[in-house]
Amino acid sequence: MDTGVLPDDDRVLPFAVEGLDVRGRVVRLGPALDTILSRHAYPPPVARVVGEAAALTVLLGSALKFDGRFQLQTRSDGVIDMIVVDFDAPDRLRACARFDADRLAAMGTAGTLGTGELIGHGHLAFTIDQGADMSRYQGVVALEGEDLEAAAHQYFRQSEQIPTRIRLAVGEALTSEDGEARMRFRAGGLMVQFLPQSPERMRQGDLAPGDVPEGHEGSAGDAFEDDAWVEAKLLADTTEDHELLDPTLPSERLLLRLFHERGVRVFETQPVREECRCSRERIISMLRSFSPQDRADMIGDNGRIGITCEFCSRHYEVDPTELKSEG
Repeated sequence: MDTGVLPDDDRVLPFAVEGLDVRGRVVRLGPALDTILSRHAYPPPVARVVGEAAALTVLLGSALKFDGRFQLQTRSDGVIDMIVVDFDAPDRLRACARFDADRLAAMGTAGTLGTGELIGHGHLAFTIDQGADMSRYQGVVALEGEDLEAAAHQYFRQSEQIPTRIRLAVGEALTSEDGEARMRFRAGGLMVQFLPQSPERMRQGDLAPGDVPEGHEGSAGDAFEDDAWVEAKLLADTTEDHELLDPTLPSERLLLRLFHERGVRVFETQPVREECRCSRERIISMLRSFSPQDRADMIGDNGRIGITCEFCSRHYEVDPTELKSEG
């Protein structure tokens, strides 16, 4: 049976280019992303933006060295006014979005609008949750009509202070399952980070226009910027969308195309799977946090409380008697 699952699908490949002092990851999302987007039946422009957010979340969340959660969340004034993507280490992904269907239809040219135009202005938050016994970390960056790549670059500049380059791509590919052909969503991402041993070299790799210190001529991107990082950025920027999405181009071969002159070393791949962490037990625990009056107001005509998970659309029916305090 042809399931449409390819060897490079739904995995993250970490790599290092020691000749340029860079490390990074390549992510390819296939059936995991298609399951998420198909379940919600998002219009293509919305599906594309959610796919970009999912690829970015996996790129960042897969770096966690502990069992925790990495979350991307946007709140903005655009047609897509909210996106939430959760990556539960080491491999679970879920995502959902909220959008205004009437505004999207009124735009007319929605199929050609960029990510920044669809999200608009607001903020993007990255949250790392290490569990109940550890404090949470959150970094926030403004969204000012740019795409997610630009917002991520700004986040790393102001919060992490690590010179970083990110490329994201989302598209559809024709696949076959049980002899039936259909279009499936795919996403790809590349992240390259400059991590030299010398902190001074890292600062020189993180220049933006106007950041050149006093006493240095020229502007950012001139000779003052670290040569190794300039080369790494230029190589990463040559990556085209079709290369990140092509199911016949393995991640290893893509990296070899980019960095063969400098030598690239790859590490063990990390799988990614679509899985929501909702459960009947979690739903009951959540409902018990409400007051008896609030729970009474939730009871439907069938005498039960109905809850639908926004991430996976699974519907739960809970009998109010199940919410009585234990013990």
